Amino acid sequence: NICRSPMGEAVLRDVAKKRGVDLVVDSCGTSAYHIGEDPDQRTAFDLSKTKHKVPISCVGRQVRESDYTTFTHILAADESNLRQLLRVKPEDSTAHIRLWGSYLDNKPIPDPYYGGNDGFEQVYQQCIKLSNAFLDAVVEQGEQ
Repeated sequence: NICRSPMGEAVLRDVAKKRGVDLVVDSCGTSAYHIGEDPDQRTAFDLSKTKHKVPISCVGRQVRESDYTTFTHILAADESNLRQLLRVKPEDSTAHIRLWGSYLDNKPIPDPYYGGNDGFEQVYQQCIKLSNAFLDAVVEQGEQ
């Protein structure tokens, strides 16, 4: 989780802050890839002080059982991640687990890792829209 997850975390936190919403946001992956790593440099650049001015500071980690009771919502970037999150969900889970895109257009967030810089910008723009849609539904309308 060095591309979509940290970008989504940073963007959602930034959008919430700008809207005056106090929100705890974290990101993780469903697999053990990139544990302990910083975000991909293209993710960091796209969010950087010179481009979008969105602060980012996270380290890759894998989803933990405690995440299912610590957080109210767990948002999956795509259907594959959603299936994996639901597969390992503990019985005592209290989190609402959904495809992030289900709050807007049901579209997954594409993985920009193997593409060019334009893919990271597209993911950034999608994360802005998804963050606003999520906050509209959950915070302002009280949806779960």
